[in-house]
Amino acid sequence: MTDSPVRLKVPDWQAFEATVAELAQAKVAAKMAAQDPTLWGPEAEHEASVRLSWVGLAESSRPLVAEIEALRSRCSADGVDRVVLAGMGGSSLAPEVITATAGVELVTLDTTDAGQVRAALVDLDRTVVVISSKSGGTVETDSHRRVFERAFTDAGIDAASRIVVVTDPGSPLDELATKAKYREVFRADPHVGGRYSALTAFGLVPAGLAGADIGALLDQAAAISPALCADDPANPGLRLGALLGLAHNGGADKVVIADTGSGIVGFGDWAEQLIAESTGKLGKGLLPVVVESPAAPGFADAGPDATLVHVGATDELPGSAYAATVTAPLGAQMLLWEYAIAIAGRLIGINPFDQPNVEEAKAQARSLLESPGKSAEEKPAFTEGAVEAYADPALLQGRGTLRDLLGSLRELAPERGYIAIQAYLDRLTDTSAADLRPAVASSSGLQTTFGWGPRFLHSTGQYHKGGHPNGAFLQITGVVEQDLAIPDRPYSFAVLQAAQVAGDAKVLADKGRPVVRLHLTDRRAGIGQLLEALS
Repeated sequence: MTDSPVRLKVPDWQAFEATVAELAQAKVAAKMAAQDPTLWGPEAEHEASVRLSWVGLAESSRPLVAEIEALRSRCSADGVDRVVLAGMGGSSLAPEVITATAGVELVTLDTTDAGQVRAALVDLDRTVVVISSKSGGTVETDSHRRVFERAFTDAGIDAASRIVVVTDPGSPLDELATKAKYREVFRADPHVGGRYSALTAFGLVPAGLAGADIGALLDQAAAISPALCADDPANPGLRLGALLGLAHNGGADKVVIADTGSGIVGFGDWAEQLIAESTGKLGKGLLPVVVESPAAPGFADAGPDATLVHVGATDELPGSAYAATVTAPLGAQMLLWEYAIAIAGRLIGINPFDQPNVEEAKAQARSLLESPGKSAEEKPAFTEGAVEAYADPALLQGRGTLRDLLGSLRELAPERGYIAIQAYLDRLTDTSAADLRPAVASSSGLQTTFGWGPRFLHSTGQYHKGGHPNGAFLQITGVVEQDLAIPDRPYSFAVLQAAQVAGDAKVLADKGRPVVRLHLTDRRAGIGQLLEALS
């Protein structure tokens, strides 16, 4: 690539160029390309030693292209042309952006919403399901597998012939799939972490089966790879990483991302996990804030706590002390950001490859599932129309209306803090819930994120618990009109989701993070009420 894909704005060019020069002189890029685990200090060395294979994926993943294309041809010959992906976090975010950008259909299941799962159980006669889990024990993905296996069997279809698995070698899912003789098992490189796995089997298998040109994606990554491996101050990975690291250390602990006609669909959702889960720990980190456009609240009016990033070409850099424009095709963007975040992690002083707080919410949810009767029935602090409000009375301070509560969200977070909206709803039918993000950002004046639950638990959830302790959390839950049983499990999807909501809230509260839950007894009407109250 001859033209740099990165244009930057920094308040102190001399300090910035000195940092980039130091990184180049220390041969950070070449060492990373050589998978040197010492770059992040002795405490990170063990984890880094088994997490750096992503640097060579543009070449090492090449054999997968033919394998996936052959499987797609066999499926097509059998009349199977609808692909459903069951996966969480790194197992779903990359293939979703790859297929959306390519304009091919992929049904993504990264939810425990019973309605959204039920809606995927259609057209079984032409459906293949990709069960994707690095650990092989992801509870959401295992639940999806059980439901589809039962649905295929009930429809008179050999379930094993319609299930493809992507997992690490030797995982419980690998063993189960081998025993059950599922149609195909792709064993991914175990030396790549989930959020760095876009160009492994986790990203390529579902995307390729759905019809995306995954060979072109690898070509794009290969084209930028030499520039990213060079110990040169012009290295775009060094420059973007240095910007993000220096911005964090200078008080800009949020990265606000807006698309400016890049042609990439949903890139921010993928980058969100990479940034938050890699850097949000030890009370440090970069909080990604994905906004609707450069004119959206949080971008156009961002304060000094934010670095503004345009994804795609634009004539002018955003008006912020720290800003960047990143212009490259999807495969190149992915590899560039992976290098940049690993470099930023070195400057921030964290291990970019672990996720020490992710397990906490999972453990709490498991505890609630194992002992469902141990917590007392919650009673709402107040009810208004189709919305029930739940919170510690000390947080509410006597506020008994939605307008008062939502109008006071700014007071729940410190100055230059943030608000995280966590919507445990159906992201296909409850789409207007996403309108809450700009509404809350505008009302509060704080950087505001929006995540669909429980998928955010596998993405920004690490930052919420391990990053800067300056967040306030607004959970949105909704009535379940028709629950869905999980075969051979003592709980349903509604029960599983309720445990995830309560488990995450408890972990956040135990860490001193303020949590308010708004439960919608009528989803459409309730969302409308919330938007009206924010207006």
